[in-house]
Amino acid sequence: MAYIPKDAKWYIAELVMEFQIEGDLRNVVHVNLVLIRADSPEEAFEKAEQLGREAEDTYKNPDNLTVTVTYRGLRELNVIHDDLEHGAELIYEQKVGVCEDQLQAMLTSKSELAIFRPWQPKDSSVPDYTSKDVMEEVKRYMEFS
Repeated sequence: MAYIPKDAKWYIAELVMEFQIEGDLRNVVHVNLVLIRADSPEEAFEKAEQLGREAEDTYKNPDNLTVTVTYRGLRELNVIHDDLEHGAELIYEQKVGVCEDQLQAMLTSKSELAIFRPWQPKDSSVPDYTSKDVMEEVKRYMEFS
């Protein structure tokens, strides 16, 4: 078992969620990183599983097709060793023997970071798993802005 500090209170879970759209053979899979507050690894596991199950849903997309969201399981569960504050290390990944080209390929320029990329319209090659209700609400909001 990994080292878990006695006072550990926070964990990071990677929830695997599958979206299936009626009539489309393709699925869409999200890996969601979520913060878990727990007093033990076992409690963190149970809470992560509960969050995944609670995220399951069925709804209509804008084309009136049924979208089914299914929790498939955990990809990973890690303890956060530091207190949650600015600069706290949440998780790390270790690689050994990385050449300069591989290292450079790991880096992303500011303009390519997700938070700074320009908004792109929906990619038509991806099945539409958006919620019809949410999209109608966005449309109403945009009309009044």
